[in-house]
Amino acid sequence: MKKLSILVLLVFVSFSVNGQTAEELKKEQAPKKAQIAKLQGEVNALQAKIDALPGWRKGAFGTVGGSLSGFNNWYSKSAANSSAGNIGITVNGFANLIEEDFFWRNSGSINLGWVKLDDKDDPSDNGSFEAATDVFTISSLYGKRLNKKWALSGLAEYRTTIIENFNNPGYLDFGIGATWTPTDNLVVVMHPGNYNFVFSNGESVFESSLGAKIVADYTKKYGKLSVKSNLSIFQSYEDADLSNWTWTNSFGYTIWKGIGVGLEVGLRDNKQEALNYLQTRDINPIPSATFDTVDNKLQTYWLFGMSYAF
Repeated sequence: MKKLSILVLLVFVSFSVNGQTAEELKKEQAPKKAQIAKLQGEVNALQAKIDALPGWRKGAFGTVGGSLSGFNNWYSKSAANSSAGNIGITVNGFANLIEEDFFWRNSGSINLGWVKLDDKDDPSDNGSFEAATDVFTISSLYGKRLNKKWALSGLAEYRTTIIENFNNPGYLDFGIGATWTPTDNLVVVMHPGNYNFVFSNGESVFESSLGAKIVADYTKKYGKLSVKSNLSIFQSYEDADLSNWTWTNSFGYTIWKGIGVGLEVGLRDNKQEALNYLQTRDINPIPSATFDTVDNKLQTYWLFGMSYAF
C-alpha cells in the first residue's frame, strides 16, 4: 500500500512538473510570436512599396481537378460494368506593365474539362473522354493616365472555345473610352465606343454589333489565398438580343510549396449562344426557334481540385 501511494505521488508530481513546464514554455513563446507578427507587418509594408514601384507585375495560378472510377459486376448500378472519369484544368495569368504616365495590362484564362461514362455492356456506348468545359479568354488593355485613378484607354478582348468549335463562335471586342483604377488590384473599364465582332462558320444566328463594353477585374493575394474575379459585359446598341456577359471567379489557397486547393466558378448570359444551341443540338434540335421563343437560361460551370501558384 505504501509503494502504491508513493507511485501515485510520483505520477502526480510528474504531471505537475510537466504542466508547469508547458506554462513556462508558453510564456516564453508569447513574446516571440509578437516579434514574428511585428516583423511580418514590416515585410508586408515593404512588399506593398515594392508592388507600387513602376515596372512589370507577373503572376499565374491554376487548378487541376479530377476523379476516376471503375465498376465490375456492381449490380446495384444500372451499368454494372462501367468506368467513369472527370478531369478539369484551369489556369489564370497576367503580365502588367505599370508606369507613372501609362499602363499596359494583359491577362489570359483557360478552363478545360473532360468527362466520360463507359458502359462496357453497351457496344454502342462512347467510352472516350468528351469535352465538358471549354473556355478561353485573352485581353489587352492600354491606358494613358489623366491622373492616378483615371486614364483614357483602349481594350482588345477575345473569347472562344479551343477543344471544340474553335472560333465558332469567337468574340473579339475592340473599344475605347476610360478606365478607373481606384487601387492596384481593381480595374474598371468603361468603353462607350466598342465593336463586338462575332465569328462563326456558315449561316448562323450570330451577328456583330456596335455597343458599350464594361469590364471589372479584381486580382489580389491575401497571404496564401489568391483571388481573381472578372466581369465582362457587352451591351449592344442595335439589339438587346445581341448583348452578353461573362463573370468568372477563381480562388487558390496555397498549403505547401505552391500546392494547395482551388475553386473556379463561371457564369454567363448569351442569348445568341442559347438560340444557336437550340437550333443545332444533337438531340431534338428546333431549327425554327427564334430569339422570341428561346429559353435563355443562365450558363454556369465550376471546378474544384488541387491548385498550383506559379
